[in-house]
Amino acid sequence: MKPGLALLATTLLAGAPVWAAEATTVGAVQISQFGASALDQPAGQLIWRGGIALVSQHDDFGGLSGVTFTGPDQQVLFVSDRGQFVAGKLAYDDHDRLLGLLGVGVSPMANSKGVPLPRQYARDAESVETVYRDGIPAAVRVGFEHLTRVADFALADGVPGGPAREVAIPQWLSDNRTNETLESVCIAPSTSPVAGSTLLLTEAVMDEAGNHRAELLGQSDKGPLSLQPNPGRVPTDCAFLPNGDLLVLERGIAFIAFTMALRRIPAAQVRPGSIMAGEVILEASGGTIDNMESLAVHTAPDGETRILIGSDNNFNDWQRTLLLEFGLPE
Repeated sequence: MKPGLALLATTLLAGAPVWAAEATTVGAVQISQFGASALDQPAGQLIWRGGIALVSQHDDFGGLSGVTFTGPDQQVLFVSDRGQFVAGKLAYDDHDRLLGLLGVGVSPMANSKGVPLPRQYARDAESVETVYRDGIPAAVRVGFEHLTRVADFALADGVPGGPAREVAIPQWLSDNRTNETLESVCIAPSTSPVAGSTLLLTEAVMDEAGNHRAELLGQSDKGPLSLQPNPGRVPTDCAFLPNGDLLVLERGIAFIAFTMALRRIPAAQVRPGSIMAGEVILEASGGTIDNMESLAVHTAPDGETRILIGSDNNFNDWQRTLLLEFGLPE
């Protein structure tokens, strides 16, 4: 690692209290090595493009479990285990490598009445995805575990707020109320056979065959499907590639260290009744990674399609908040 720049955050949005965000300062340290891969070298079937480790003194900065892009100029949004939105913009250096997180604001999620979620059991947000209407980011869709549910929050200039609007989910999912239920929420792009459908993927709710249970929420593409397990790991997030293929991020523990895998599932496998399998395109373990839980696909400033993978430090001093970025070969 080499020292990066501690970047001063600014207030994200002024206005009505339901949109208010508390500004915070976030420091960033650039990461140049990923296992045996130096910058711009292959890492699995991807290309390592660099990363950052983030640090903040704000009590509610941490526990980042899901990430999505909500606007132009690398505007990004995280959700946390404590029911907080963390919004900002990714900054890049002159070589198009991650440099920091600018304009960071932290704000509490609200319930359907527009007031902050009342207790920790209801705050455990694990995933987030942007909802587009007519090509414009209009809302974010958040998945929660413990009190298992899905809710939409309106966006204003890329920043979420206001009351939650509950999204109907299957009864079997809402009946499961542990910290191993709904871990991943992602929305299929127009290139997918199930375009516009929301995929819900569980961490450890298994079907009779031992596969991770999943569900598609859509109009014509609606119903159950499943994910074939990867021994020793569980899914923690999902994201679609521009061509409609699905990426699933997985996490495990081996010899008191975290492991990580990224699986690519062909678009044709993402449909009701399917058992999704795919292939592992990236693996890592040990000090290279941490508790990797968030995943997003976006276009970098140089026009390259990149995969962003983030870690959840569980608000522990001995864990790190990492953002690692990989290029997708043409």
